[in-house]
Amino acid sequence: MVGVVGQGALAGLAEGANACRICVDAPLGKSLPHAPRPVARLSDTARLLIAGQAPGTRVHASGLPFTDPSGDRLRDWMGIDAATFYDPSRVAILPMGLCFPGLDAKGSDLPPRRECRMTWHDRIMAAMPQVELVLAIGQYAQVYHLGPLRRSGLTQTVADWREIVAETAARGGPAVLPLPHPSWRNNAWLKRHPWFEAELLPFLKAQVSARLGS
Repeated sequence: MVGVVGQGALAGLAEGANACRICVDAPLGKSLPHAPRPVARLSDTARLLIAGQAPGTRVHASGLPFTDPSGDRLRDWMGIDAATFYDPSRVAILPMGLCFPGLDAKGSDLPPRRECRMTWHDRIMAAMPQVELVLAIGQYAQVYHLGPLRRSGLTQTVADWREIVAETAARGGPAVLPLPHPSWRNNAWLKRHPWFEAELLPFLKAQVSARLGS
């Protein structure tokens, strides 16, 4: 479910997203292989936005974002507990695909549905002007939130996090901090890049704490 803290345009967008069936009734390419179940948290008070990829199988079943081991790791990276993470007045969550996209032949998640970005994201972001920091998790979120400021790949984009935070803040909108996905599939990547834990994570925790007023 797309939950919302706020009224007016933002509440209307949440209502529309919850009822959305574009990827079934008018899909770009193959239809969504199951009934839509959008999962997001919109807020007109949260200063922090988590921009991920799309719900996975566990989130599709639970209806709550990041109710899986990836969510546990992400909360550890951010230095916050589950109660804070799931407080929509403080943390907004908007994945690039609102619904679980299904699995490919190898059992991996398919890419986020393009219909979501084209239909909802610009309008939702415009309705949350109070957001000060976006955590852009993975390449799909980084393509959208960084645009031409994105580097040649995920590793280089995350490695240039200091410059990217400054460059995005200078655009006049929220600062964007690029992150890898907290999935276990990235354990080898994390081991190859110890600067992520040593340098980026302390900055992340400090920025999250500042946006949450804790």
